[in-house]
Amino acid sequence: MNETSHTPIEKIPEIHSKLKATFRTRRTISIPWRQQQLLLVARMVQDNKDLFAEALFKDVGKPAMEAYSYEISPILERVIIAATNLPEWAKPEHKTDLFDPHQRAWSPKVYFVPKGVALVIVPWNFPLILAIQPLVAAISAGCCCAVKASEIAPHTGRLLAELVPKYLDTEAYQVILGAVPETTKILELKWDHIFYTGNGHVGRIVSAAAAKHLTPLTLELGGKSPVILDPSYDLDVAAYRIMYGKVTNCGQICVAPDYLIVPTNGNHDLLNKVVEAFRRAYASFFSDAPPLESTSYARIVSKNHFDRLNTLLARTDGTTVLGGQVDAKRLKIEPTVVIGIQPDDALMESELFGPILPIIEVGTFEDACELVSQRDHPLVLYAFTQSEDTKTTIRECTTSGNLVYNDTFIQLAIAELPFGGVGESGHGRQGGRYSFESFSYLRASIDMPLGSEQFLTVRYPPYTSENLKLLNPNVDIKIPQCSPTTGIMKG
Repeated sequence: MNETSHTPIEKIPEIHSKLKATFRTRRTISIPWRQQQLLLVARMVQDNKDLFAEALFKDVGKPAMEAYSYEISPILERVIIAATNLPEWAKPEHKTDLFDPHQRAWSPKVYFVPKGVALVIVPWNFPLILAIQPLVAAISAGCCCAVKASEIAPHTGRLLAELVPKYLDTEAYQVILGAVPETTKILELKWDHIFYTGNGHVGRIVSAAAAKHLTPLTLELGGKSPVILDPSYDLDVAAYRIMYGKVTNCGQICVAPDYLIVPTNGNHDLLNKVVEAFRRAYASFFSDAPPLESTSYARIVSKNHFDRLNTLLARTDGTTVLGGQVDAKRLKIEPTVVIGIQPDDALMESELFGPILPIIEVGTFEDACELVSQRDHPLVLYAFTQSEDTKTTIRECTTSGNLVYNDTFIQLAIAELPFGGVGESGHGRQGGRYSFESFSYLRASIDMPLGSEQFLTVRYPPYTSENLKLLNPNVDIKIPQCSPTTGIMKG
């Protein structure tokens, strides 16, 4: 993206003001209006699907299979889900299951209210779906929204900037193009919700800017997502599924398996069997052509990212047992498996975001869980095991945003699951209704009947001992016993 295609910095406050003015008209509150805008999003993507696929290829070398399967098709599915279910999602909740049943007469309700004018900051690795998905959430919630497209994926960003005004209400939805100066200007403004997907470094900058205005945030930050492999699991199936998550988009995915932990109990032959399983998966994936030539394999997004990964491969103390070849001219790196990794290795310093898989050998599953727990909480933890006891151990002894057994990456296919991080991997959730709720706030309401006045007079001064007892009958309530093992007991 060249600077001539950037949104002029002086126009950004004007865009912000226009969106604020539109929201004050309450135009976006109508459920049918929101549904219409949602379906126009679907039409925009469907009408221009080939253009989007072409843009994704130009930006990150994304194969058509990945462009359609992981960006275009899921968008269409999720827009339809949102448009169809929106009336139910937005319906006020009538609270009837109350501790004090007399309070039902007060008509307690919870309304899902749009926060206002939202900002979406888009990453480069999935520059279409990670622009449209939060935009769909903002529309569903009744918000106005500005989408800051990624300057590292300029073709997709320019296409969005060209098409959004042709389909959506431009007074309510805008695309902003630019790099650091434009983003800096954007973050000076007061938004009502910010949705950022990216890395922790920029996440801190966004958080600091939001804090000045007390703006709520959704942060999707990624991190080093580990895989714990039970050596008794089918190693060929595990290798296929782990490598699938690692080579998709050339490993440039926030939920890509970042490193593999194998509890071998000192049996090094097990590690050799794991490596051989990866060799077989590798040979199968690239049976038509080597990775550097394959049309089924993307490239690294930029020279900076390529150089970063290449430097890590040069710095590691591990041994490359598979792949490792690079093509600097085309920014391609083979899927690479490295063994002999220690927790302080260069490959373990930060999220790899590339097609490199370090393997760490430990003794037991407890050791594997301890290794995971000593690091920042990942966005997702993968575990391959058929043992229910092992699944329980991993679940209870680790912390992660999501937990996936016996596959990688596929959890994103379930639109109804909440997706998001914890701690360093972010906060807030998206996916189906969870996305809608992220851009809404809960507005509690009661409506006190006029006829209830006869019961309310006890609260008014002058205070008396009789009224004190009437107003606080629960002071002497009988508190049930609770066992630390069986829970609450009567009596």
